[in-house]
Amino acid sequence: MKVSLIQMNSQENKAANLAQAKRLIDEAVAADHPDLVLLPEMFTHLSESREAKKAAAETLPGGEAWTLLRDLARQHRIVVHGGSLLEADGDKLYNTTCVFDRDGTEIARYRKIHLFDVVTPDGKEYRESATFARGGEVVTYRAEGHEIGASICYDVRFPELYQALAKKGAEIIMVPAAFTLQTGKDHWEVLLRARAIETETYVLAAAQCGTYANGNRTTYGHSLVVNPWGHVIAKAYDKPGFVTARLDFGYQREVRQMIPVHQHKVL
Repeated sequence: MKVSLIQMNSQENKAANLAQAKRLIDEAVAADHPDLVLLPEMFTHLSESREAKKAAAETLPGGEAWTLLRDLARQHRIVVHGGSLLEADGDKLYNTTCVFDRDGTEIARYRKIHLFDVVTPDGKEYRESATFARGGEVVTYRAEGHEIGASICYDVRFPELYQALAKKGAEIIMVPAAFTLQTGKDHWEVLLRARAIETETYVLAAAQCGTYANGNRTTYGHSLVVNPWGHVIAKAYDKPGFVTARLDFGYQREVRQMIPVHQHKVL
């Protein structure tokens, strides 16, 4: 399977963000012909304003972002794992992933479980729970003959979620993200490699990069693909674009035979 990770610098302007996502997906398909494309977290909108987030949210199914993802999957005959977008459900907002198969059929939806309520080393405060409700379902889906697990950004710090995805048969785990610069420079790659080693899965992490919120917030970028041995096999840096890798499931079977952790679990 060939996969392309889209790295973006989303802002508050939803229309501009959707245009950026479409352009980068079109470019990745033209250049590398991937089977699957992964977008970053909140590819539709990044800001500090709760009111702006509510205005950018969509009731699913439907909405501009949901429709764009469906249409790109259908147009390019690819699987589109839509990073995450703002979902409105009554009075609640969710940080939600939508996935579409090559026919443009929605095959999975995941709401972010772990909400980022922290103060980073540079003193900036993040309170996702002030805006978003928490998801409660561990989600995998079948695409291209393989089981794929869904997670979003801060989820990566909770290995029990990744063990649950592995228990459901995940061979690939997705991590769309908008990791902060302060945490990303020390923790991003370490955490992703650890999750790949523990689960012996391919971990695909598409990220936001650069500043947003009028320069008040900075995301780390460095979208990457980690193989089941824990090696980084593809990596972007700190600008919008895309990176592509080929996943070798024969190699994954070899890793799982060498160190059969799935057979040794006692808890």
